[in-house]
Amino acid sequence: MEYTITLFSPLVEHAIELASEWHDRTYRKGRWRDPSYPVPTEEALRVPVMAHLTAVAIIVKGAGWDDETVAAAFLHDIIEDGNRFREYFRYESLVSLVGSPVADLVREVSEDKLDDDGIPRRWKDRKIGYIDRLSSASDRAHAISLADKIHNLWSINETMSSGINVFENGPDRKALSANPSEQLWFYESVLEATRTGKDERLVPMRMRLEEEIQRFREFV
Repeated sequence: MEYTITLFSPLVEHAIELASEWHDRTYRKGRWRDPSYPVPTEEALRVPVMAHLTAVAIIVKGAGWDDETVAAAFLHDIIEDGNRFREYFRYESLVSLVGSPVADLVREVSEDKLDDDGIPRRWKDRKIGYIDRLSSASDRAHAISLADKIHNLWSINETMSSGINVFENGPDRKALSANPSEQLWFYESVLEATRTGKDERLVPMRMRLEEEIQRFREFV
């Protein structure tokens, strides 16, 4: 199946705006780069979640995927993560805004963070469910998942290479939710789950994730 890649996509532009609104004033667990400008000592400069979403979408676009996949990459956390008001975005609402193809891709790569009673699920249970879903997901969903994990693990590796322990809380940063062995299990499991995908564009993405997994092993 062929997909059209356009110079400018109103769909992708809408996805960017929607992601920016939903994730407004939400942040990554921490940062490893020095601030780009002087920051008052009583203030903390945090990395907006939108920076991660953009990096993931750029990876997907760079690998040659179509506009629907790029739009879904920008939106890949919108169902999974609540906004700053602790609200959760409904799949049906996403369909009405960007259409079923994009919403379906987002759902394919979303973890179920809450159980049927709205109680947060354990980290390992969430990840097992995610991997099971990914094993039978579409190639386009594999592309988004790989891009997401490439950027997340690259960020972890860069943080550790700067001398920061990502497994401990620190000033203006939260520790990762699982220990090194659990993190390694998860990233290796995602890599294996995506091997069911047949699209040749997935090959360099898998190779890039493999490189980051090897870097992570050397750190831990």
